[in-house]
Amino acid sequence: MIRPGAKLREVLETVEQFIRSEGGGIAFPAQTSRNHIAAHYCSSPGDESVYLDEDVVKIDIGVEVDGYVADNAQSVYLGENPRYHQLVAASAAGLEAAIATVRAGIQVREVSTAIEAAIEEHGFRPVYNLTGHGVARWCVHTSPQIPASPDRHDREVLQTGMVLAIEPFSTTGRGHVTEQGRGEVFMLIRPPRKMKQIDAAAWGVIEGMNGLPFARRTFGALPRDAVESTLARLIRTGCIAVYPPLVDPDPDVRIAQTEHSMIVTDTGCDVITRLP
Repeated sequence: MIRPGAKLREVLETVEQFIRSEGGGIAFPAQTSRNHIAAHYCSSPGDESVYLDEDVVKIDIGVEVDGYVADNAQSVYLGENPRYHQLVAASAAGLEAAIATVRAGIQVREVSTAIEAAIEEHGFRPVYNLTGHGVARWCVHTSPQIPASPDRHDREVLQTGMVLAIEPFSTTGRGHVTEQGRGEVFMLIRPPRKMKQIDAAAWGVIEGMNGLPFARRTFGALPRDAVESTLARLIRTGCIAVYPPLVDPDPDVRIAQTEHSMIVTDTGCDVITRLP
């Protein structure tokens, strides 16, 4: 579906409908970030933006089954510039280098070293302040963090049975992103003490996510005013966190991402999001 002229929102809604039709749940709202936006662009219910020629597109998808989470991302370049095709290949190579390195007993910084070397071999930098991460039941982000560049102070060792989502980002820029723009992704931190100004139906949707992230799209046909007043109240009282898009400050920068989830074993890892 990712092609010039296609609406971002329709792609994300179709992804989520497919997940549900296959018996899964949404571990976090499907997201599609383009060009210098690295992550967390999530279409609002009224988003009419479309993919354009020359876009470097990321799509990031989370599935849960009985609370167990799988996190997966891919990139595609909608153009003919060989450099940007190579950029996509660089993030994929970083991930494959990580997968080849992961096993019980290895230090995280060895995995990070492999990621960085593979991306640099393709002529790009990793995004240094975005990391892979552990996943757990009803939790998308847990320890350990898996950075794309080694931290010499990191002594974390991978253990059998850990579930990791490793997601190298390759960039034509300097390798740092910051929050920018309106957040469309939210996560409950703690329940409110009082339900004043909180719509019961909107709260029911949030509660039904069991602590997993959600978006304005998650509320479906509920009245917008009720949704917005509920979100505003929960943000103001510190009950939910907001995740704006993560963006390189230079709009000419291009960023690619590739991600798989895997279970650490004694001899390597089982990649659970790779097609058979």
